Amino acid sequence: MRVKKRKKASRMHGKNQGTHGRGARKKAKKSGHKGGVGMAGSGKRGDQKKTLVLKLHGHEYFGKKGVTSRGTKRDIRKRVNVGEIELHLEKYGKKTKEGYEIKLPNYKILGNGEVKNKLFVTCLEISTSAKEKIEKAGGTVVVKEIKIQVTPIVVNPKHEKKKAGQEKKKESEENSNVKKVKEPKANKKKVADKE
Repeated sequence: MRVKKRKKASRMHGKNQGTHGRGARKKAKKSGHKGGVGMAGSGKRGDQKKTLVLKLHGHEYFGKKGVTSRGTKRDIRKRVNVGEIELHLEKYGKKTKEGYEIKLPNYKILGNGEVKNKLFVTCLEISTSAKEKIEKAGGTVVVKEIKIQVTPIVVNPKHEKKKAGQEKKKESEENSNVKKVKEPKANKKKVADKE
């Protein structure tokens, strides 16, 4: 009776290609194939680093974020609906004598949901429907003004000299191209005849 022997490490040394049954030999030679750098390996077998990554970066670290063509900038503005604010008033604002004061300087407020309480909102942006609902309930909206800083243009003196030299060169070329109008020469013979 023929029995198939089990694999043993000592039997695998130098077996045919000397790969010890692992596959391609080049995968195991020297330092060409490293384990990874930085966050490589997070979320692999046993979820080694997943808890740390979630603490540091949240759930946005894993997974794909949709398809965009190269060069397009993704809209990453923070948004919240009016209905969400109404449900969690203590989370988003403070209670005052008149109503609720809500400060969301980095958010755009959208109009999905209903508003029953007086909300005094300061935000980055707001949709027209959300503004109407807040004002209808007796609240107010203050939109934060975005100050655009204009950086002054620094003039490089070397570039200015170069430009001036190029302009002079152009002017000289234009002057040389213009043909000088020559005055007609008087015939000496005709002058002699008259005398």
